[in-house]
This record gives sequence, C-alpha cells and structure tokens, in this order.
Amino acid sequence: MKVTEHLAQAKSTLISFEILPPLKGQGIKSIYDAIDPLMEFNPPFVDVTYHREEYVYKRHPTGLLEKQTTRKRPGTVGICAAIINKYGIDAIPHIICGGFSREETENALIDLNFLGIDNVLALRGDQIKSEAIFEPEPDGHAYASDLIEQIVRMNEGKYLNEELGNNASSDFCIGVAGYPEKHFEAPNFKNDLKWLKKKVDLGAEYIVTQMFFDNSKYFDFVRQCREIGIDVPIIPGLKPLTTKSQLTILPKIFHIDIPEDLADAVAVCKDNDAVKEVAIEWGVQQAKELIASGAPCLHYYTMGKPDVTKAIVSQVL
Repeated sequence: MKVTEHLAQAKSTLISFEILPPLKGQGIKSIYDAIDPLMEFNPPFVDVTYHREEYVYKRHPTGLLEKQTTRKRPGTVGICAAIINKYGIDAIPHIICGGFSREETENALIDLNFLGIDNVLALRGDQIKSEAIFEPEPDGHAYASDLIEQIVRMNEGKYLNEELGNNASSDFCIGVAGYPEKHFEAPNFKNDLKWLKKKVDLGAEYIVTQMFFDNSKYFDFVRQCREIGIDVPIIPGLKPLTTKSQLTILPKIFHIDIPEDLADAVAVCKDNDAVKEVAIEWGVQQAKELIASGAPCLHYYTMGKPDVTKAIVSQVL
C-alpha cells in the first residue's frame, strides 16, 4: 500500500519508524529486536536506510596500496522483504544516487517491483569520507531529481533500453527528503525550497523532513512549502536524543540547531540515562504539539534503539 494511501485513510496521526541495516556479518535478529518493541503502535510502514560504499586501502607486501570498495551495511532489499514477510506492513527502501549507475538503479527498482514494494524514498545521498564533495558514479545520477525522473519513467513502462517492448510498468509512490533548517549545501532557504518543489513537480508524492527539535522550524517549513505550491503531505522526522555527546555530534553531521532549553537540560545530565529522561519529556511535548497541529505522521529515526522512542509514543497515543 502506498504511503499516500495510508495517510489519506488515517483518522489520526500515524506513527512510523526508520531503521538501519545491520553491520555486515550480523543477522536479521538485530532488525527484529529494533522493530518488535514498536509494533504495538501499529506502524503502517518502516523505512530502511541504504548506506553506500566506502573505500579502504589494503597494503600489499610490496608496500603498494590497493583501493578496495566495501559496504558496511548491505541488505536493504532483503531486509525490506523480511519485514514485509514477518510483520505484514509496508517497508520503504531508500534509493540513493551515490554508488549506482543508472542501470544498477534500474535493476534495483526491478527487484523491488518484483517483491511488491510500493514505495521508495529517493535521495541523492552523502559523499563518502574520501570525497570533498558528492561525486556521482559514471553514468549515475548527480541529483535526487534525476533519480525521480528515472523512477517515474519506470512507472510509465519506460526502461533504459528503449528497444524493449511490452514493458511492465512499476507503480512506486516516491518520497523525498525536506530540510526545515535548509540543506547545508543550499546557498539559502529559498533556493532549497525551489529544488524541493522541482522534485515534487517531477513526481514526488510525499516529503519526510530531516530531524528537528524545534517545532516552529517545521511549522515555518510547511507554511513556506504551501506558499510556493508544494501541496503533498509533509511528514515530520524526529530523533530523540540518547547520549550527551549528541549535543555536538548531531549539529555537526546533520547541520541542525538544538534549542537552548534542551541543550541546557542535557548539558547538566550526569549520565546518558538522565539524558534519555530529558529526551522523553521533550519528545512527548514535541509530539503532542505536532499531533495537535494536524501532522499526518510522526516519523522516528530510531537508529536501532527503540527504547526512548517507545517511551515517547506510549505517552502520546
């Protein structure tokens, strides 16, 4: 079932989650352990992230270094299939530009279509650690908008090989990312919204936001989106704090602000258990305000740690 259908049929704010694939070598149990505690909230869908390749250098006895590609968290497609089979809910794979040629993207989409997966989240993805800026693969996509165009063409039965006949059409519902505090590469907020509208105009059907801790940022973001004609559902993305170190880590990685009141409360915590208590109190109030405002769904970035998210949602549903 498509995300847009879930949202249209819902009589109240939905709850959804995003999980990480396990590290290579770990089993599916780690995924189930992250999802099981949250199933009591009847999530209609669960997102599964995709982590692109990284480069490592292997030193040979001669002293020469050989560049090798590795993926630390493989298995997004297989995990989606396992989630659908075990829980009977929709699983949404992240499809990224980085690390894929257009043909590899097409093959991944074909596999997802075979599995009956109805939704994809189309993202550019981040550059790898060895890149100063994002570099697309040869014959790959440089922007999420290019990726959306390819998915839309497949929905129309148009494949890369134009000589193919009697092509089966896919029917993916396409989600994209939005940034209430601006994507860090955008020169300004207005420019960022322009590119978001382009993605919607190309065929994106819903937006999931980057995490934020100040609801006013989300409300302003939604208002400005509506003012420029973006009329698709905008799902707020939420990430409860779990450690004191996240006060500096999250702003650095995700280019977001943490409100002074929250930062001050976390700063005086003696340990991470105390941080979680602060995060739960903040998260409950944040969720209640979003629900009261009519947010279509609260989407939690659990990072494989469901306990704080469960404590929050338990108090708002």
